[in-house]
Amino acid sequence: MDTNLEESINEIWSRRTEKNPSLYNGKKFRYGGYSFHQHYSGHEVSSVCLHLGLTDYRTFAGTNLSPQWEKFLVPSEEDTIHCQHTASPLGNGAIVETSDKRVLVLRRSHNVGEFPGYFVFPGGHSEPEEVGILTHPTNESSSDHVVLNEKISQEMFEGITREVVEEIGAPSESLSDPIFIGISRRNLNARPTAFFFMKCHLGSHEIHQLYSKAQDGYESTQLYTVLREDLEKMLDRMPGCHRGGYALYEMMKANKLDQ
Repeated sequence: MDTNLEESINEIWSRRTEKNPSLYNGKKFRYGGYSFHQHYSGHEVSSVCLHLGLTDYRTFAGTNLSPQWEKFLVPSEEDTIHCQHTASPLGNGAIVETSDKRVLVLRRSHNVGEFPGYFVFPGGHSEPEEVGILTHPTNESSSDHVVLNEKISQEMFEGITREVVEEIGAPSESLSDPIFIGISRRNLNARPTAFFFMKCHLGSHEIHQLYSKAQDGYESTQLYTVLREDLEKMLDRMPGCHRGGYALYEMMKANKLDQ
């Protein structure tokens, strides 16, 4: 990678922290692709393995969010090669269906850094620190590796539930277990997001009441409970990764995988 481009990561972070000294260089899971596995044990079982590394907010700000972000991309049809020089922190998003068959959509606050005022599904990031990961693991045994993988897998699902609880205000016991429906990477900034589907056992009216007291309400200004057929009208004002989340949701519905 070009030396000047690499140095620009530190320069961007220095400028950002000068403007906002409270910026925290938190750790994030880095998305490095996936593998799909099928095996048979009486019946066909499919599983997806996400290839995750470790990155941080400083590298994200200096690569994916850089004004020169396209220069970090490698010409390749293969996603992992194309984005190998970017931080690619894995975000998460949830398509949440209420008991009266509506989908939860937020309007982002104008105080947020990315896509202020846009429509988004609830979400954020799963956190490495939640499972005790502060640095890249070294010299781990195979049994340690298995345990760590299980913890990370659990955090992928617990992380999205936590985000929905904090952003919407719905209690965790009102939510079904999340179903992983796929990864969406937006064209702008090449940022990846893991999308999940879950059902909420509460109705729209109850959720609107809970939203007014939500912990992370400052990140959004309004909650919408939208009929599935009306979601498409909001796509033009959604970030690309969330438009991809909508496409994954429609694929799931078409294949009746939410039963």
